[in-house]
Amino acid sequence: MSSTELSRSAEGRSSDGGPGVVGHRGAGGAPIAAEADATALVGQTTGAQWLSRYSSSLLGVFGTPQRVLVRGAGCLVWDADGKEYLDLLGGIAVNALGHAHPFVTSVIASQLATLGHVSNFFTSPTQIALAEKLLDLTRAPAGSKVFFANSGTEAVEAAFKLARRNTGPEHKPKTRIIALEGAFHGRTMGALALTAKEAYRAPFAPLPGGVEHVPFGDIDALRAAVDDTVAAVFLEPIQGEAGVRPLPAGYLRAAREATTAAGALLILDEVQTGIGRTGKWLASEDAGIVPDAVTLAKGLGGGFPIGALVTYGPDTSALLSAGQHGTTFGGNPVATAAALATLHVLENQQVLAHVRDVGEHLRAGLATVDGVTEVRGDGLLIGFDLDADVAPAVVTAGLEAGFIVNSPGPRTIRLAPPLILTTEQADRFLAALPALLQTAKDTQ
Repeated sequence: MSSTELSRSAEGRSSDGGPGVVGHRGAGGAPIAAEADATALVGQTTGAQWLSRYSSSLLGVFGTPQRVLVRGAGCLVWDADGKEYLDLLGGIAVNALGHAHPFVTSVIASQLATLGHVSNFFTSPTQIALAEKLLDLTRAPAGSKVFFANSGTEAVEAAFKLARRNTGPEHKPKTRIIALEGAFHGRTMGALALTAKEAYRAPFAPLPGGVEHVPFGDIDALRAAVDDTVAAVFLEPIQGEAGVRPLPAGYLRAAREATTAAGALLILDEVQTGIGRTGKWLASEDAGIVPDAVTLAKGLGGGFPIGALVTYGPDTSALLSAGQHGTTFGGNPVATAAALATLHVLENQQVLAHVRDVGEHLRAGLATVDGVTEVRGDGLLIGFDLDADVAPAVVTAGLEAGFIVNSPGPRTIRLAPPLILTTEQADRFLAALPALLQTAKDTQ
């Protein structure tokens, strides 16, 4: 399927919204409207009015939102004032198939109309089928298992508890966990302990103990840190929040050798890099190693919240037993149906090959732009550095020009668009970028 056909497939749904609820009746027997319309519930308001209401009703943990978005189709979104944007961030690597993908939304609606939620005293066909599919796609060996959560940080939290259960032979305590400088693993307490950024950590100290951060990409430092007191090493194959920094060649293999020798778990955080983001199901799959666990989320549900911990082999999978971890909503029928639908499209419409092609085209184009000093990443997870501290101003200029991008650092721009981004849409951004850089510099 061509680049343009992928986009048209995703944008096939009417911008007026999704399928309605047909044939249902309210508490008094009155029929419910055949077409659900969100504006009937929230009203029509300008962006400025919505933002005023936001500041008076929501906690300020995200600061002031940049825009109020009301609808999307494929790689495009529109705000409350009708302005169109090319979404080059994809909900931070979440909207793998763009917005309002017709197949995914139809599967979600059908499943929700059939069975929306069951407690974890029960299971569902979609939960089992998704677990089997993930074990297949991640090439997990016999005896591997899956735990479903609702987000990436929850998947990492489960992995953190898994690491705590790795006590080694004769239950000798393993009190240390190793992560990397620059790491971002989430904001719940265990995941935050693994996250390196002091500004995130300091307000919530003391964090769960025993976590140490070693220099990024330094194999000798990692080897020196890993001994028989280490329960686990947590690694992102590409550090997204640090500016899209891939681990150097050979690092994952060295980490596997060191952890195996010490009896430590090697846990890969592929929350951002997994599910086709780099043009592979896992960014780590070419390293020639078998980890002990992998965390997934973001693109897995195509925009619907779901996370997963995949444990490799029977020994690691036995570390957490009944009652030692759980979740109310994790693995619910709707979330797992959404993930199955997303994986089906990715697999059957050759999206991963498309990601590799468009990603290479976009990175090559970025490298030719004056003011861009370095381009990093794989597939459609891309970071590029600038020759001045103007990245936040580029984000602002981009919004004014109709582009959504992200600045994880003062000189770095991150792109994580829907995996269906077309070559034409990539070229549209490349053509606009020189003017965006100039506008950003002029405003400094």
